[in-house]
Amino acid sequence: MTELDVDPRARDRAVPGPVLFARYAYPPNSHGFCGPLDHIAFFEHGVAAIDDRGLRTLAQQFAGAWPYLELIASATGLDDPLDRRVVEAYWVGSPRLEQVDARAVGHSMEERFRSLTRAQFPALSESVVAGGVPHHSFAVFCIYPWTGLLSERRKADHALTVLDRCRIRWGRVTAVQGDQVVVESRRLLWDGHVLALGEPEPETVVRSVDGVGMVAAIAPGDWVSLHWEWVCDRLSESQVGFLRSYTLRHLKIVNEGNLHSGPAKFLDT
Repeated sequence: MTELDVDPRARDRAVPGPVLFARYAYPPNSHGFCGPLDHIAFFEHGVAAIDDRGLRTLAQQFAGAWPYLELIASATGLDDPLDRRVVEAYWVGSPRLEQVDARAVGHSMEERFRSLTRAQFPALSESVVAGGVPHHSFAVFCIYPWTGLLSERRKADHALTVLDRCRIRWGRVTAVQGDQVVVESRRLLWDGHVLALGEPEPETVVRSVDGVGMVAAIAPGDWVSLHWEWVCDRLSESQVGFLRSYTLRHLKIVNEGNLHSGPAKFLDT
């Protein structure tokens, strides 16, 4: 059997961790939020889908995500922060996140954010006590609004859209149109008091440019993950469940705790 004979879904499951990381990290990198300055080179490495030293070096330049990957790897007995199991836990979610000790998360936040947030830091600490884990939705909802990491884009884009696109979303494919995919997804809503997810509605996203992309063989009915305007991966039903669960967990922490003032200030300014 040749590589072309292999079910593309099986190939996706065999994607190395650094390549999977590139699929999720490229979208914000292309918008200038994080990672290496040469986002084209990063994209090309991801398209090549080879676990090489160059891709690993580029991945370590994501100062926001890398410490979380190290936390998950250390807590779950894995030597490689770019192990596929670690990468999937951070971006999508898995039971591995429950193995990360809250004290380790707290110490990491102390080192990275106390000097940046100063008097506001205790509110961030409360997110860990309330059950926050090193999932990407934790970074987006519980950390970013307090640290100013999203503020520069607030002037050019609607703040709620920035927050929504920065999180990892999930959607079900309804149509494939060349380089674009139409999905049914749930948009982030803000009523002035609470962040919530709306009802599924159509959204057009990107899977490739001129036929070149990181995820192939997408078909109507597939569940996919989304970051900014890009399709990142095809998801199983259980992966959708994890992504939904951790997203809702961190929304609940923000809505019910002292962290609420962070997103409120970001969204209402």
